[in-house]
Amino acid sequence: MLLLASLIFLPAGCKKEEAPPPAAAFPAATVLAVEAVQKEMPVAVGAIGTVEAYRSVGIIPLVTGRLLDIRFREGDDVKKGQVLFTVDPAPYRERLRQAEATLAKDTAQKEFNEREAERYAFLLEKGAVSKSDAEKFRTDAAVYEAAVRADRAAVDDARLNLEYCSIRAPFDGRMGAYSVNVGAVVKANETQLAVINAITPIYVRFSIPERSLPDVKKALRAGNVRVKVGTSAELTGEVRSGRLVFLDNAVDTNTGMIQLKSEHVNTDRFLWPGQFVQVSLILAVQPEAVVVPLRAVQTGEKGSFVFVVKPDGTAEMRPVAVDRTIGAEAVIAQGVSAGETVVTDGHLKVWPGGKVEIRKSLNEAAPPSGGSKTPAAEENKK
Repeated sequence: MLLLASLIFLPAGCKKEEAPPPAAAFPAATVLAVEAVQKEMPVAVGAIGTVEAYRSVGIIPLVTGRLLDIRFREGDDVKKGQVLFTVDPAPYRERLRQAEATLAKDTAQKEFNEREAERYAFLLEKGAVSKSDAEKFRTDAAVYEAAVRADRAAVDDARLNLEYCSIRAPFDGRMGAYSVNVGAVVKANETQLAVINAITPIYVRFSIPERSLPDVKKALRAGNVRVKVGTSAELTGEVRSGRLVFLDNAVDTNTGMIQLKSEHVNTDRFLWPGQFVQVSLILAVQPEAVVVPLRAVQTGEKGSFVFVVKPDGTAEMRPVAVDRTIGAEAVIAQGVSAGETVVTDGHLKVWPGGKVEIRKSLNEAAPPSGGSKTPAAEENKK
């Protein structure tokens, strides 16, 4: 009896698992697709860079005094030698007059003592005066000659300080915000009045991994290095080219990175100091690379793959080896040949071996019937 009961309940407990429906059971998936192409593609190293001014200087006065005038507006472009600030020159003008007066007085005294020294030297030869009297006027003449030299130095210093009251732009550039206002007392070599940046040309500083250093040095020797920068994450928007001008002399032992710097003409002011940009350091050009849109490459449990549309209109799930990505494109090292059609949009509806229908827009696809199952749902069920 026990054996019979077991045989009775055996079918209910050991029901065979249903196999997934064949791919042909699903309706044709509507997708977007393009052909893989073969073309020249750069071999590049990507990085995040920071834009730096070609020159950047804080404007600091060389004299102390009251700020009398500001000759520019914040954000103005200025030329080298243009007056930017004026410190009250009145005290320094008076010091120059005092120095000039002292010079004139000592010059007159020097000339008098020189004439007296000559006269006493003549009288000494005639025996009319003592030697000590002659020596005294010759010494006085030498003392006043030294005083005149010191006075001339004082005049030059006073004249220079008066000139420093007009603070000029050290180079062509763009002015920043005011740090002080008219009427404030500024201190020599201490108070920063504003910052001027030269932005045409301009630098971009970035870092690359140590492992890329041999390739960079090889490309530098060959003269093939170019730099492209842009503000979009994949350099799909506006891009500016430049040249590599600096390779640091040491790798940072804490990060394993090495710093580089590129120079860009920047006549259109596209790059701005302090801005973060995407950098592509181009080292060489691969002449016959197989390229597909980056969005065609999917990632699964076993790695990267693409859906290839076969001539009979079915989809084949094809593992691929991606050599590198550049912007919105992927260079395929293995798995896809030039001329093959790969799915770029609509992957969720595609089933390996299932039919696909290539459209110009996914919006053209008809809505699925109510009772049909999608491949994604069937996959989740498993």
